[in-house]
Amino acid sequence: MRILTVIGNRPQFVKAAAVSGPLREQHEELLVHTGQHYDDELSAIFVRELGMPSADIVLGLGGGSNTEQTARMVGALGALLADERPDAVLVYGDTNSTLAGALAAAQARIPVAHVEAGMRSFDRAMPEELNRVLTDHMSDLLLVPSPNAADNLAREGICGESVHVVGDVMVDVARLLAPRAASDDGPLEAAGVTPGGYVLVTAHRAGTVDDPARLERLVELLLGVELPVVVALHPRTRSRLQAAGLLERLAAGTTMLPPLGPLAFTALLTRARAVLTDSGGVQKEAYLAGVPCVTLRDSTEWVETVQAGWNVLVDLDAAAAQAALARRPPTERPELYGDGHAADRVVAAMATLLSP
Repeated sequence: MRILTVIGNRPQFVKAAAVSGPLREQHEELLVHTGQHYDDELSAIFVRELGMPSADIVLGLGGGSNTEQTARMVGALGALLADERPDAVLVYGDTNSTLAGALAAAQARIPVAHVEAGMRSFDRAMPEELNRVLTDHMSDLLLVPSPNAADNLAREGICGESVHVVGDVMVDVARLLAPRAASDDGPLEAAGVTPGGYVLVTAHRAGTVDDPARLERLVELLLGVELPVVVALHPRTRSRLQAAGLLERLAAGTTMLPPLGPLAFTALLTRARAVLTDSGGVQKEAYLAGVPCVTLRDSTEWVETVQAGWNVLVDLDAAAAQAALARRPPTERPELYGDGHAADRVVAAMATLLSP
């Protein structure tokens, strides 16, 4: 089977790293990077550290509003699909690239497989929520990470043989990276911190950083954390901080790092006292690493982590964040997202698209 895979940002590189290897053992894959987020150096790091193949095609379609960007992607991917005529299109997660890949394929009458289907925050103000809902309803194969995600789809009328509970491919990657990251002290030394003695922070979503008032609340929250704070600074967030005149203020009270490769980030994540984030993926990575997570949102698609007691939603309430950081983590951490063999199940499920 000839499969065209669409990726567009760093988390999708990680997910594709888990799947592309086993997928290419049985099928032909054309890996297309939309360029939604692009950095030559980081792209090389993902190829080197995760052993993933380089993108076969890079479209360079970053920038603009969500609508403008998605429209450009649909047009470019539509033309590419007409030329390549794959048997299926594989998309990951909830980005503009995800939606554009699914829409272009559906319009071309090419089957769509969606990895990480069924996730819901139930907050339609989030662009990611719209992307994931629309993608699910265009998909022919829904590859869900948990029974809860399958239940979400069933409530929307999507059920039956098109839905496969495969587990989360991020578990596969976490099990690959954790032993290597555990022996890498370089990122901690570069940040000037010691294991268990700092809080790791990521923040990049529009709802957190695009509103200057909320961005200032974020800065105040981080400056009020008692432990040393290490910020893995997203380019979008750096730009917003500069525009608001808040970058130097945050830099004076925290350690700010540039975007990190997967090994460096995992080394910092797995040895942090806690994680503060607005990222869905980082919430899950923290859970897999057994690191308490404080989520800077009032909703999450990874509700199982909250139910298990390892994740607390605080939005940008500084007092609630302090209280959450002071909590003791639970003594148990159930296996919520599979056994580390999700990629193999994804590949096996893809074969059903050829079944009569």
